[in-house]
Amino acid sequence: MKTIIAACSQNLSGSRASIQTALRTLLAVPWPSQRDVRSALQLLAVLQWVLSFLLLGTVSLLLLIYLLFTSLWLVPVLYLAWIIFDWDTPEKGGRRLPCLRRWTVWKHFRDYFPVKLVKTHDLSPSHNYIIGSHPHGILCVGAFCNFITGSTGFEELFPGIRSFLTTLAGNFRLPVFREYLMSGGLCPVTRRAIGYLLSQKGTGNAVAIVIGGAAESLSCRPGVTTLILKNRKGFVRMALRHGAFLVPSFSFGENDLFRQVVFEEGSWMRSIQRRFQKMMGFAPCLFYGRGITSGRSRGFLPYSRPITTVVGEPVAVPKVENPSRELVDRYHELYIHALLKLFNENKTKYGLSESDELHIL
Repeated sequence: MKTIIAACSQNLSGSRASIQTALRTLLAVPWPSQRDVRSALQLLAVLQWVLSFLLLGTVSLLLLIYLLFTSLWLVPVLYLAWIIFDWDTPEKGGRRLPCLRRWTVWKHFRDYFPVKLVKTHDLSPSHNYIIGSHPHGILCVGAFCNFITGSTGFEELFPGIRSFLTTLAGNFRLPVFREYLMSGGLCPVTRRAIGYLLSQKGTGNAVAIVIGGAAESLSCRPGVTTLILKNRKGFVRMALRHGAFLVPSFSFGENDLFRQVVFEEGSWMRSIQRRFQKMMGFAPCLFYGRGITSGRSRGFLPYSRPITTVVGEPVAVPKVENPSRELVDRYHELYIHALLKLFNENKTKYGLSESDELHIL
């Protein structure tokens, strides 16, 4: 019996020593600093945004199809009925949720790059506006952060102005993803949707359009400032029909977020990209960014490069129900002049040199 008690005492002593050693080892490990915690939250904020835009629509669609063949088949059936009932909502201003636009996650998203919004002129709430957003980049980070989230203070800089951002109409056909887009103030880039915002919602509405679109994303790479704009005049026609002022904006640093394999014009790969763009509305870009675990590894997350979106001087536009081609061309030229002025006055402030020029195709 004494032998057993002695053995138990030795085991207990050994256990206490092991626990104490483990505790000392744990306490010796340095705890993450506030900076490390902030960096992790910023990375997670960007990760959820990228995954939402790249996968949420497709994954939701596949999940609903799967549920149709399970005991939960009623869920996708009811949701399909809801989509049919709610089909026209994206074309009629969407369904903004101010609380979602003020999510704390968007502040971490902003600080990851960071993104900054700069005002050069006031926008009067007594008018409506079409804001041209340049350049497209790969994922339109600057346009999303400034015009959809409240993290950069758009409403404070432009009191009385409600901002909207347009995107491909096909995105609003994807289940769940459509709700996510509408909640932030995203609308289809269609005449009907834009016309509704400019005519049925009173004044003080600013509809941001990424004018270069998918075609511009194919030329996106660091150090290149080429815009697809010369033959993009539909937004000017819409502005004239509704008397909406035209406002140029430029996001310096947008093209520095990813690296892209750019194929030369005339190559067979470029031809495939163009054809895919015409059929699907977006271009399949071969790009990469940083990895999740390290900024030195390659992955699908954008690099943390500063983005500064400068909103320029509004171009006053008259209301003309059926504008002529000459009138459209005139205001298109005025818009390009305002955009070039905005770019040249601010390029040296936000990372470009005096010799850098804005090329418009």
